[in-house]
Amino acid sequence: MTKQELTNMVAEILSQIHGEYMPMVKGSDYKTLVTEAPREERHHCPGDFVPDVSQLNLRELYLVENAADGDKFRKMKLKTPARLGCGKAGARYKTLTMLRFRADHAAAQDAVFSEMDAEFAKQHDLLPVKTRCDSKDEYLTRPDLGRCFDEHNAKTIKGVIDTPPRVQLVVGDGLSSAAIAANAMDCMAAIRDGLKLKGIETGKAIFVKYCRVGAGDAIGDITGCELVCVLVGERPGLVTDKSMSAYITYKPHTGVSESSRTVVSNIHAQGTPAVEAGAHVAELIDKILKKKVSGVGLHLEETP
Repeated sequence: MTKQELTNMVAEILSQIHGEYMPMVKGSDYKTLVTEAPREERHHCPGDFVPDVSQLNLRELYLVENAADGDKFRKMKLKTPARLGCGKAGARYKTLTMLRFRADHAAAQDAVFSEMDAEFAKQHDLLPVKTRCDSKDEYLTRPDLGRCFDEHNAKTIKGVIDTPPRVQLVVGDGLSSAAIAANAMDCMAAIRDGLKLKGIETGKAIFVKYCRVGAGDAIGDITGCELVCVLVGERPGLVTDKSMSAYITYKPHTGVSESSRTVVSNIHAQGTPAVEAGAHVAELIDKILKKKVSGVGLHLEETP
């Protein structure tokens, strides 16, 4: 018996077992288990418009067919951008699910490797400086160099901010330039407005290129500020490439412990909006200045 004859025999046996409908077996006729309406065949030519899958709302994207209770699942999905209810094509993800995953992954990579607009600091009246990193590659591989400044940049900061400010605001590109471009200035405007209402002046804000959170500690050494607030782009994920955080440190100096920082994270359109976060940060700064402690110590101070 040849291989083809054996295959045909197996197909015939399966046909007798399962009746009219059966899965596709090589060497037999394929009959689908689910009758689908004929799909309109579309051909895209170079230059044609193709829908942008990255614009689909993950909270509303529900691809499960014949769900037992789709309405309840959709209500649950509105509470999270997690990839739930992705549906499947056989044992695999649906094409749309895979395309969206790859689009989000590409956006995350772009956010990490892209540079801020060269005119960003000038456009927003920020003092432009950079850490000891000379390139994005060096920034990613040498975190220690992203926490300190060379003599030239230290003198630049000192030359403009020669009087120790009470609050020093800092914007750093961090691991997502897209996050800073989307959120930083709206957040900073809300912080300034909130502090002004409390009689707290901020002075000249600084923009740090190739910035790690620890750069705020070095700025504390240089300026002698009482408190530093660093707005920095966070490591992007598959939910958003535009997440920013605010790191607030009382009496910042090189070597300060990470537990001494108060952090407001997930500042982005799908998390805490920039303006709302800025108002909250202003309240925290006022509280920290009154308590004279930030980070874990602030929580311990509030414990009855």
